[in-house]
Amino acid sequence: MGTHAEARDVREIAHAAQVRELVAAGALSDPAWRAAFAAVPRHVFVPCYFTGRGAGHERLWADDPDPAQRARWLRGVYTDAPLATRLRDGELVSSSSQPSLMAKMLEALEVRDGDNVLEIGAGTGYNAALLCHRLGEDLVTTVDLDEEITESARSHLARLGYRPAVVTGDGARGCPSRAPFDRILVTCTLPQIPYAWLGQCRPGARILAPLSTGLIALTVRDAELAEGRFLHTSAYFVPLRGATAAPPGTYGMPEGLPYELVENERFQFMLVLTSGALHPREALDLWRREGRPARERFGVTVSAQGQWSWLDDPQGPYVWPLGEPAGPAG
Repeated sequence: MGTHAEARDVREIAHAAQVRELVAAGALSDPAWRAAFAAVPRHVFVPCYFTGRGAGHERLWADDPDPAQRARWLRGVYTDAPLATRLRDGELVSSSSQPSLMAKMLEALEVRDGDNVLEIGAGTGYNAALLCHRLGEDLVTTVDLDEEITESARSHLARLGYRPAVVTGDGARGCPSRAPFDRILVTCTLPQIPYAWLGQCRPGARILAPLSTGLIALTVRDAELAEGRFLHTSAYFVPLRGATAAPPGTYGMPEGLPYELVENERFQFMLVLTSGALHPREALDLWRREGRPARERFGVTVSAQGQWSWLDDPQGPYVWPLGEPAGPAG
């Protein structure tokens, strides 16, 4: 890439091009978030990442001595795709989310000036930096279970002058010392909504979290009740690790289903969402009977008595407990 100045110019051009692409794709309609994405370069937060090559992985990094490899690294950084940033024993434990999905989630969070935000899953720190630009670093807290991840995120953020609260801890327990929160943004897939979060939120707070293969937007009524519907957007994230981690096999697809259903995102979503309560055949029959419902028709209720997913109406007739094993098929 030549001199440092030339390399900086190339990175700035790639960054600006990505922002234009996100706007053109409709992922950035809010001017405040457009300004945040324009101000925060992704490459600072992804100095290296891994690409899959068959059974192995290839590492691409910013300081590779080979100019061609550095160019590949930069192209990947500013592609609208998730990037694997940390592997352990060959398994993905942290990533940089797809920028267009990040933009949609940040807009769906519906933040207001002065909102205190908790992010569950620090990742590279990129999302926290965007929040810092929008709200100010004093109103941003990001939590991750892995100290290596939080240290890396803290370092990346500091390079751009951001110093939010970066906390090493179990995100399922929230962060009581920084509460109360007006918004909670989750960047890892959950099997349930940790009940502890409700008590750390102000009434009217919004929780946006990946659940099943979708995004649930909950409104917190008080410390004992939150309820809301799924957005239309699909979402696939690294599972939460910690107190409410999903048990092994939670998100596996059962064998014997017709291929067109295995590949159907709407059915996948319903099957995973109801997997603790409905057997696959029961889920399939209901899905067909109800006109192949989209994600937006489903919702979740979190209360002191438990958690339920539902179709159309939280009062029924289609209500299922989250996280409970299915009984004998009827």
